Amino acid sequence: MGRVYNFSAGPSMLPEEVLKRASEEMLDYAQSGQSVMEMSHRSKQFASIIEDAERLVRQNMNIPNDYEVLFLQGGASLQFTMIPMNFLNKSKKADITLTGAWAQKAFEEINRFGTAIVQGSSKDKKFSYLPPINGVTPDADYFHITYNNTIEGTQYHSLPDTGKVPLVADISSGVLSEPLDLTKFDLVYAGAQKNLGPAGVTLVIIKKEFLEKAPDAKDLPPMLSFKLMAEHKSLYNTPPCYSIYIFKLIQEWIIEMGGVDVLYQKNQKKAQLLYDYLDSSPFFYNPVNKEDRSLMNVPFITRIEDPEKAEEVNKTFVKQAEAVGLVNLAGHRSVGGMRASIYNAMPLAGVEKLIDFMHDFEKKYI
Repeated sequence: MGRVYNFSAGPSMLPEEVLKRASEEMLDYAQSGQSVMEMSHRSKQFASIIEDAERLVRQNMNIPNDYEVLFLQGGASLQFTMIPMNFLNKSKKADITLTGAWAQKAFEEINRFGTAIVQGSSKDKKFSYLPPINGVTPDADYFHITYNNTIEGTQYHSLPDTGKVPLVADISSGVLSEPLDLTKFDLVYAGAQKNLGPAGVTLVIIKKEFLEKAPDAKDLPPMLSFKLMAEHKSLYNTPPCYSIYIFKLIQEWIIEMGGVDVLYQKNQKKAQLLYDYLDSSPFFYNPVNKEDRSLMNVPFITRIEDPEKAEEVNKTFVKQAEAVGLVNLAGHRSVGGMRASIYNAMPLAGVEKLIDFMHDFEKKYI
């Protein structure tokens, strides 16, 4: 079977150039006589890999020198816990906007260690829009947002002004899809399995001044201390070596593509094409407020009013799409419907094929 177009929200498809490079180096990386999978994380060869990964992501994301770059484990889900554990240490309060399922999980973890103050929620309309910010708690330890809501398909196109309160963001689904001014944030984090590589590694970028507010390493479990991880350059324990290696190759691929500005242009074209089709379709539609639509995650549903009939049609759509090489189009189990995640590695041809399939499919029902 040939390569399919993988519309999964994660793990997502990877660039073929990266997969081919990894294949070529699988048995013998840089004439070391071994695979990166076998390599000691204390070796000179791996030191070069992780150092290059940091150098390249700093270049691609324009990360200032006064920010630490960490390669951690546990995905964004562990960051939901690790961040309040480290930074709810003064007022024990954190502001948050409730904009989707992952924001809800971050909210719940804040409340394990202190108090989460909701400064805007779109739960009333199934998270189909981004709510206005109610305000900022002056003594909050930080303000948390989910920059791109993977499940619901919304995204911040302008950042909230939190004043002197540090801004923290989950940027998992939006990372490196477009330019992002990191000086607006004190900490951002992203699971790799969207735009950064395979599952297993989590990118954390943290302002050094903000890092100083964290407790000393001796006061936290070692694996949950940002200070300890920064002190050991992400090598306190065995890191996800192969995931970091693929991360490095992705960074090289981005540079070869022309950088984030070029990727952004390509992503805009893909998203616009798909949204234009959905807005003109008599059968499918996107339920998200236009001004809040995600560049990366496009949920869509049918106009069938009968829930049972709609669910039956959804299953048929997903099954028939798979048969023609369009895979992982089922919406998240919590919301149903369908979803196309069109991350950096998704070519325009994949989106065009999806639209052609949707156009043919809808003819059966209109």
